[in-house]
Amino acid sequence: MTAQLQDVQPKLDTRELRNTFGNFATGVTVVTYGHEGGVFGATVNSFTSVSMEPALVLVSLMRSSKAGQLLADRPFAINVLNDAQHATAMQFAGKPQDGHVIDWNYDGVAPRLADSLAWFTCRPWRRYDGGDHVLVLGEVADFGHRPDAEPLVFYRGGWRAVS
Repeated sequence: MTAQLQDVQPKLDTRELRNTFGNFATGVTVVTYGHEGGVFGATVNSFTSVSMEPALVLVSLMRSSKAGQLLADRPFAINVLNDAQHATAMQFAGKPQDGHVIDWNYDGVAPRLADSLAWFTCRPWRRYDGGDHVLVLGEVADFGHRPDAEPLVFYRGGWRAVS
């Protein structure tokens, strides 16, 4: 008689998993897009370049977020934040900062933040299932950067500047 193997996986401690993921320092971005005449955005630290030919980038968005639901078929911008944009990161993470004003630039295929360290405006390319997230690939239509600024970094649950 053969014993059947059961696919039993131990339950992961999600808090400890998040803490472990947090040991990988990431840049901080805000993904911005237009919708029904308004401009929206979401703070995202899961961003990566994918391909040079064609020029593709990827962001991972919480499936339940407004951006995760609306970004499927619309142009967007990925704004890499500089170390002076902590209030902007908080604003788009759902924690509005009193008196904080967002300056916009509308010179491309999608609205973008005016003061970013770097930016990529993108046309939608593909969208993939990523569990509780959705993986959005964009084809880079335009890009730029400021060589005089330093990045805002997220590490172990906190905001950091590169020194």
